[in-house]
Amino acid sequence: MLAERLGEARRQTDSLFEILKPDALYDRPVAERHRLIFYLGHLEAFDGNLLRGGPESEFDRLFAFGIDPVGEGLPTDQPRDWPSVEEIQSYNRKIRAAVDATPVDELLWNVAIEHRLMHAETLAYLLHQLPVDKKRFQPQTEIPSGKAETGMVNIPAGTVILGRSEGFGWDNEFDAHPVDVAAFEIDRYKVTNGDYLKFAQEGGGRPVFWKNEAIYRTMFEEIPMPLDWPVYVSHSQASAYARWIGKSLPTEAEWQRAAQSSSIGNTGFMRWDPVPVTADRGMVGNGWEWTSTLFKPFPGFKAFSFYPGYSANFFDDQHYVMKGGSARTAECLLRPSFRNWFQPNYPYAYCGFRCVTR
Repeated sequence: MLAERLGEARRQTDSLFEILKPDALYDRPVAERHRLIFYLGHLEAFDGNLLRGGPESEFDRLFAFGIDPVGEGLPTDQPRDWPSVEEIQSYNRKIRAAVDATPVDELLWNVAIEHRLMHAETLAYLLHQLPVDKKRFQPQTEIPSGKAETGMVNIPAGTVILGRSEGFGWDNEFDAHPVDVAAFEIDRYKVTNGDYLKFAQEGGGRPVFWKNEAIYRTMFEEIPMPLDWPVYVSHSQASAYARWIGKSLPTEAEWQRAAQSSSIGNTGFMRWDPVPVTADRGMVGNGWEWTSTLFKPFPGFKAFSFYPGYSANFFDDQHYVMKGGSARTAECLLRPSFRNWFQPNYPYAYCGFRCVTR
């Protein structure tokens, strides 16, 4: 079962590299991140280092870690500094063969699978920032808006359980604990491009997914601004919008309480882009959602001994929790306890928001 899941995860990430035209592999579509060529080797290097107990070769070390710069300079490496595609593909084949011959350890194999699937989403939003002529077009079905009630939803006071106490989860998901939540109201739907437009026109800052106020950049083409799609913005932009309309972002506990009986919508690699908010009735899917909660450990947190920096390196008061999932989030990552996080000024993730009043 785990071997089959790893194989499916590999097919998912392999298919993303097939979208790229050959001259794009050495591009750096997001200045804060590695060039795309790094990710071609990183996924196998991570699996090999994890399942074989550590790096054994130069490529194992070269492709071991991504970057998440906070208050530091941007990477300055050049395409010539990286190995050739052929060298990396040869390395990948050797690592896959070695990993497939490794005895299955349930915890480590789950880590390898979910790490790869997280990168399937990371790669998608990196590729999204490439010019459309550097990608091979992939069609998708258009989804019309639905007719639905708007406004806010009353959430009564109560208790919500954050985290998990058993089963597989990343270290920051443990331990499960109750949190009392006072009554509040939350937007029925994510804030849309149309909602955000007036704020942007008044100086609120343009999302990176907008070419301008009339044109939106989807994964494969530029289209008239879809006013009814969720707006994807940084945490700073979402917070500023919430203040502008006299509301707030929800806490992690508030968001989880509002979503605890929610259905799952546009997610699991069904589409490349969002759908209208009224066509996606659940809170889970169609874009992660920012919370006002800094990413911190839960009571009882214990770092993974084999990956001590996965969460702990980001308990720095400079990252905020995101909940839910996007169209490019794997289904196994949609569990209620899963936590995603980014820096407040990072605008490239598929992350929207909804506002609350208390």
